[in-house]
Amino acid sequence: MSSADPQGLQSFPDELSARKAWLEPFDWYREMRQESPVRYDADRHTWDVFRYADVKQVLADDETFTANPRLADDFQEPERPEEGLIFETMLFQDPPRHDELRGVVDDAFEPRAIRELEPEIRDIATGLLSDALTGEEGEIDLVDTFAYPLPVVVIAELLGVPVEDRDRFKRWSDTLVEATSADEDTAEYTERQREVQMEMATYFFEMIADRRESPQDDLMSQIVTAELADGSRLSQEEVLGTSILLLIAGNITTTNLITNAVRCFDNHDLFDDLRRGETKLQTAIEEVLRYRSPVQAISRVATEDVTIQGETIESGDRVIAWMGSANRDDRQFDDAETFVPDRTPNQHLGFGHGTHYCLGAPLARLEAAVAFEELLDRTRTIEMVETELQPTRSSLVYGVESLPITYETGE
Repeated sequence: MSSADPQGLQSFPDELSARKAWLEPFDWYREMRQESPVRYDADRHTWDVFRYADVKQVLADDETFTANPRLADDFQEPERPEEGLIFETMLFQDPPRHDELRGVVDDAFEPRAIRELEPEIRDIATGLLSDALTGEEGEIDLVDTFAYPLPVVVIAELLGVPVEDRDRFKRWSDTLVEATSADEDTAEYTERQREVQMEMATYFFEMIADRRESPQDDLMSQIVTAELADGSRLSQEEVLGTSILLLIAGNITTTNLITNAVRCFDNHDLFDDLRRGETKLQTAIEEVLRYRSPVQAISRVATEDVTIQGETIESGDRVIAWMGSANRDDRQFDDAETFVPDRTPNQHLGFGHGTHYCLGAPLARLEAAVAFEELLDRTRTIEMVETELQPTRSSLVYGVESLPITYETGE
């Protein structure tokens, strides 16, 4: 496990190593829930947990399952300082430090604050669709033209980083969450990760220095200048890590939520029902978050010996909580393997659970809702193009690299 792979998530289980398997991992999840709900993978030096109740337990118990990868027995301290920057984010911190870091940006992501962004998000969405839907009918790649640029423009403007750098942001995001492939040299993969981390560090350090000297009315300035309860400020590394986390998480989750929703809606012929209001959009989006969760897995480290499903996980062992499997567990959900657009209640784990419940969940929900309201309003038909979809090369993030669709506008 390389130091550029802090979670141990960049290597797939053998069962999901083929791209086709990662496009549809759900049969394997079902098999694991039945036969090996908690199992140790010696190749990855990792425990995998598959059932809803067990995944929820892992995510809820911060004392027994830490988010800090440094506490794993096999953790290797990064060789270069920039490789350790991600550890300074709230993603890899436990309370109380997690709460202090999250508190710096919490207000900006409260539901009321997010609702105030709706007009701006709608303007961005309409502008992107006006550029993409250029005739009465046509074909577009939904990822490139809409699902990616919408959330990245929103988070870039919120942070105060130049929107014109969005292609660079996508390359950085894709690289940081990508998994190794069987035919790639590990050294090449590690070096690519290092290069991207260096680029990001250089980019944001310049911006941080600028905001310290001349604060502006943006989230970056808020992070840089925030005072904690004890009067201290975030270190430069913590500011950098928080900024990178917000930029990457702020675009990847929504991009894949939108594309996964199109796959679900197309496969179940829901577009007309959604247009007519016969199916509630927000409820259907919640079912997408359960059925094809944009984030499939989260890593933890056991801080003490603990037994789950008869298996003893020892202190220092890595644990992967498979949320994508938990969300298909028929012990929790009726008819769990079926997409039910009006499913209620729907206590899915699509945004995690507990202390680390996704900070950006209200923003992702709003962006997805606005995206589909505007897309459905501007089209008469939407259909996926028959093509071989390529899943994102990440064992953390679940989506597709591109999604060609055809559309018709007009009456």
